[in-house]
Amino acid sequence: MDETKKLICDVLDEIADNIEKGDFSKKVSIGLTTLGSELSLSEMVKGAELASKKYKDFEIVLIGPKTDSKLKTFEANTPEEGHKVMNELLEKGEIQGVVTQHYDFPIGVATVGRVITPSCGKEMIIGTTTGTASTSRIEAMVINAVSSIATAKSLGIENPKVGILNVEGSRGVERILIEMKTRGYDINFTESKRADGGFVMRGNDLLMGTPDIMLCDSLTGNILMKLFSSFTSGGNYETSGYGYGPGVGEGYDKIVNIISRASGAPVICEALRYCASCAQGNLINRAKEEFEKANACGLKELTAKKEEKVKVEVAIPPKKVVTGEIAGIDILDLEDACKALWKEGIYSESGMGCTGPIVLVPEDEIDHANEVIKKAGYK
Repeated sequence: MDETKKLICDVLDEIADNIEKGDFSKKVSIGLTTLGSELSLSEMVKGAELASKKYKDFEIVLIGPKTDSKLKTFEANTPEEGHKVMNELLEKGEIQGVVTQHYDFPIGVATVGRVITPSCGKEMIIGTTTGTASTSRIEAMVINAVSSIATAKSLGIENPKVGILNVEGSRGVERILIEMKTRGYDINFTESKRADGGFVMRGNDLLMGTPDIMLCDSLTGNILMKLFSSFTSGGNYETSGYGYGPGVGEGYDKIVNIISRASGAPVICEALRYCASCAQGNLINRAKEEFEKANACGLKELTAKKEEKVKVEVAIPPKKVVTGEIAGIDILDLEDACKALWKEGIYSESGMGCTGPIVLVPEDEIDHANEVIKKAGYK
């Protein structure tokens, strides 16, 4: 009888919550696989129970060994069995998303992480953190922009500010995204907080959370996630943030959020919240719509064109004193930019300035050199 009373009370509480929020739709159900952590099974369960107490607008089910937890559990006794069970639950629609570890995404799918920046306590999306959107770095980062924008929109950020981290390929990514914007793709760039501004972000912008979305390659994003989430704990226990996020890619039809083996209960709790928000915000449809818009504005065409650049071998002109600096060229294009100048008889050298790669040319030829580099598509 006591159990019946408790069930009735739980149902009435849920109805009251929905009335208060004006939401009469069925709660989403989010799974958590509990095996595979470097911490413990109890740490995983603790994270789920924290989320269950903190958030009342979604349900949590455990996928793993039976425990003392009152949360519903689908039994699995190995990590492999846990992934099999979670995939079955996703296919049947019994859960709308899942938080897990060590998941193999296909090429074309990468995870969109979410951190809390230390300077202002601001949330920031890191796109991306695991998986591989493409085997080409520049194409991957452009795709990451689309995936991250779709994810931000599923979280209710309808016009997210986008910045590009100053890593190899950033200038090439910037040129493609600007061209997509001129063709009608709705992307909202933000300016670096540093004095020289621009869409390419510095390390300071990471700490300040300048953009809503920080674009980078997955390996860099993975390192950033680890630093942001465990910089107060010494590295073996992640305490902050929302985890490495959902796998997003064109045509991908599941919401699978990743945490690491070092993610502690606070991160597990917020990773479940993040996963539920993506499910509630219809991330799968958001991504479908976003990729359709991006493709209509040249996503595939422009990234393919970038990869087809012809590598030209030319003779180096006679050496001159080079004191003129041309910035804004991606490090991956630096050698080819110099060759484009050599082809026009302008002596040049590559270098690295305070804000990134530079091409050095004679001071009296800097205007002509700028024109040549822009015409060749390196700036």
